[in-house]
Amino acid sequence: MTATAPLPPCDTAGPTDARTRRLALGVIASGMLMMTLDGSIVTVAMPAIQRDLGFTSAGLSWVVNAYLIGFGSLLLLAGRLGDLIGRKRMFVAGTVVFTAASLLAGAAATPGMLVAARFLQGIGSAMASAVGLGILVTLFTEQRERARAIAVFSFTGAAGASIGQVLGGGLTDALAWNWIFFINLPIGVAALLIARRVLPSDRGIGLAAGADVLGAALVTAGLMLGIYTVVKVEEYGWTSAPILGLGALTLVLLVGFVVRQATARTPLMPLRIFRSRSVAGANLVQVLMVAALFSFQILVALFLQNVLGYGAAETGLAMLPAAAVIGAVSLGVSARLNARFGERAVLLAGILLLIGALGLLTRVPVQAQYVTDLLPVMLLAAGFGLALPALTALGMSGAGDDDAGLASGVFNTTQQIGMAVGVAVLSTLAAGRSERLLTEGHSRADALTGGYQLAFAVGTGLLVAAFALALLVLRPASTAARP
Repeated sequence: MTATAPLPPCDTAGPTDARTRRLALGVIASGMLMMTLDGSIVTVAMPAIQRDLGFTSAGLSWVVNAYLIGFGSLLLLAGRLGDLIGRKRMFVAGTVVFTAASLLAGAAATPGMLVAARFLQGIGSAMASAVGLGILVTLFTEQRERARAIAVFSFTGAAGASIGQVLGGGLTDALAWNWIFFINLPIGVAALLIARRVLPSDRGIGLAAGADVLGAALVTAGLMLGIYTVVKVEEYGWTSAPILGLGALTLVLLVGFVVRQATARTPLMPLRIFRSRSVAGANLVQVLMVAALFSFQILVALFLQNVLGYGAAETGLAMLPAAAVIGAVSLGVSARLNARFGERAVLLAGILLLIGALGLLTRVPVQAQYVTDLLPVMLLAAGFGLALPALTALGMSGAGDDDAGLASGVFNTTQQIGMAVGVAVLSTLAAGRSERLLTEGHSRADALTGGYQLAFAVGTGLLVAAFALALLVLRPASTAARP
């Protein structure tokens, strides 16, 4: 991984001492954790939300889909705007939008109000998340220090889903579903107050360096339409006329964006960012890996509740060992392993552990026992803690001062694309398999388990493909740093 150049000129002196850099890392990680939690904390509260607000079964999915569309479609644009107008400004503005939208979501009295609030949450989360990594790679320029910072940042994504399920279940059972959103208010306000003092006040390189309005319109419309298309696959089917038509229009918009970037005088996304084999390969690996791991983060929770009969709080507690081992590995050893063996080797080891986790789930029985059938899976989730910091470091390895926000936005965008694909493919396969088993006379528990097992098997295949791609495309470190 190559170090970036010094920080660009700032309006005020940027943080240079170690204590202030640690505070800045804490602010960014806390903000990212809050937003990552919000993506999963809502899943265990869905039944309560449906009862209180009167959502239809089809409409309930938009509590998740509205967030995904707002978040995934704006990451790339927000990352580049952060480079142009200043990453601190973008982070602060995004945190304000997200916090205000959380208040609106918690106070929602109708389905439409909650869906609108979730869309705004997605926009705010995109604005802040897109530049978080960009701030870190320009703030932590020494290799070992940067590796530790990336490990902390990656932990928020790797363990955030599991922590969100624990917290969501507890809040829903103890208080009400509204508090899964209200809890963001004190965290968001604290992050804002500290961020204004400790984050470097970069001016950005100016809108003139990338004021490509047409390109911005093409990529935002293309990503928004693409994510919308993917989340509607479960309703219409892959080969239906609406999905094929929307997919074709999405492809036209995104191809038009790439052509525009190759020919524009001031492109929104300079294509040079993909010249790095590590950056391009890491983003491709991430799409496959995140698509596969949707089956772990979501389908395991559904199996616990729908088949084994766990409640919201019990589901969260059952997922807690996964969060614990992810945190121990990502925060405790991943940076040292990356420095000693190189990010590629650590990434491969992490993916192997995850293949083992999903492989075990392909044979999970209907009457599964937690200690013997599920706890080993939770412990193998340690692969998250190895793979994500290494993958993040590789994805940001080619980022310089002028495009760190863009590289961060691209990396986060491919993560959301992988998640959307995972939702569409794995949930559709699981539902289809379960319906077939039900029509054949199987019990509901047997049918659901059969559907989940198929999704876990496909997820395992995606991880095997990610391993092969990382092995063949990513270059090994030329020299290993000594401990």
